[in-house]
Amino acid sequence: MVLALLALLALVFLVISPPVKRVSVERRIAPGTEYVSALTKATDKTVATIESAMSRRDQRTFGEERLELAGVRMTPSAFVLVVFASGAVLAVIGVAIGFGSWWSLFWAVILAALAPLFANIFLNVRTSNRRARFSDQLDDTLQLVSGNLRAGHGLTQAIDSVARFADPPTSEEFTRIVNESRIGRDLGVALASTAERMRSDDFNWAAQAIAINRETGGNLAETLERTAATIRERNQIRRQVKALSAEGRLSAIILISLPIAVFILVSFLQPGYLAPFFESFLGWLALAAAVILMIVGTVWMFFAVRVKF
Repeated sequence: MVLALLALLALVFLVISPPVKRVSVERRIAPGTEYVSALTKATDKTVATIESAMSRRDQRTFGEERLELAGVRMTPSAFVLVVFASGAVLAVIGVAIGFGSWWSLFWAVILAALAPLFANIFLNVRTSNRRARFSDQLDDTLQLVSGNLRAGHGLTQAIDSVARFADPPTSEEFTRIVNESRIGRDLGVALASTAERMRSDDFNWAAQAIAINRETGGNLAETLERTAATIRERNQIRRQVKALSAEGRLSAIILISLPIAVFILVSFLQPGYLAPFFESFLGWLALAAAVILMIVGTVWMFFAVRVKF
């Protein structure tokens, strides 16, 4: 019925009685004047308010550094605004799910609270994937630096070449190293800081090799080639271990998500089946025990399928 009503309105207002043609905004404003819509003004004002509030608090949750690590090209205030908007949309969906009962408030609160949780998970996944790509590209990166050194370029020029020609995220991190060295930061410190940011032991070894070579001298190109060969062999073993443990990780994901999915599905299809859990003290106690056991089981399986290499 709603779709039929929308189709009827579209037929009446767009086909039978279309609106009067208007002159475009670009032709109605003076040359050189930038048109700013009311929505843009409201958004800018909201973002400014969020920035003012975040400037007085710790920004580690959705701070600029964390967004940069995740490769999200947004300001912290804009990202927080997106999270708030997502929470509002999820709250409206929760009200619609339980419309006409007290379940509407319950689902609104639960779904709205999922917005920052999903945002954290999104940033963690993006950061992990970005660090993994950096580690996978590291052997080719060191090979490129070694090739530039053998061609007669200096170390700074070789790093700048990587920043210009490598694939992201290596190019982005090496651009950061180049910019930091240009404003006066020591190159060895910048390399070590990047290794810490990306949590890469392999790149930390390369940074230490470069720092030692700058102090003692020697054939840096050959040293980086040997380091790249070692890292390449380690990456090969890491990929093999990841492939062998894929079945265990998939089983853990299924065992964790299956009870949650069944609980949500039953609450939608047969709400009366789960009603006793919310109507007595023993029911709430059973739910609390189930949540605690799920958390313990999740942590247990996480450490069981995690292979530290």
